[in-house]
Amino acid sequence: LADQFCNAIGVLQQCGPPASFSNIQTAINKDQPANPTEEYAQLFAALIARTAKDIDVLIDSLPSEESTAALQVEISFPLRILTFLNLCLIKAASLYKLEEENHEAATCLEDVVYRGDMLLEKIQSALADIAQSQLKTRSGTHSQSLPDS
Repeated sequence: LADQFCNAIGVLQQCGPPASFSNIQTAINKDQPANPTEEYAQLFAALIARTAKDIDVLIDSLPSEESTAALQVEISFPLRILTFLNLCLIKAASLYKLEEENHEAATCLEDVVYRGDMLLEKIQSALADIAQSQLKTRSGTHSQSLPDS
């Protein structure tokens, strides 16, 4: 609106005929052709009126002071609920991702434990074979070292 007022005044200054002071007429005033100031005046009047009407519509759409607090509560509560639900969805997605990662880690751990059990059985079997061999070796040396009677 201020921009339109400024433009209107600028056009009026540019196109408007000079005013006469105290009935003093100069040669410049007489030689100056008529300008289409009427068209500019109508154009800017229409623009200013339309902008003023738009401002009135915007002002009328604003809530009154009495309903502002209640309206803020009415708007604030659902907004808070939506924010809370959005956070819940984000947390649920994070938990779902963590559960998937946990499941993958559990599967990997089960595989490692299974391979560890297999390795432990091989080690225990090898230790049993070593113990058996040592017993055979000791029992063979004891029977040889004992004198025959």
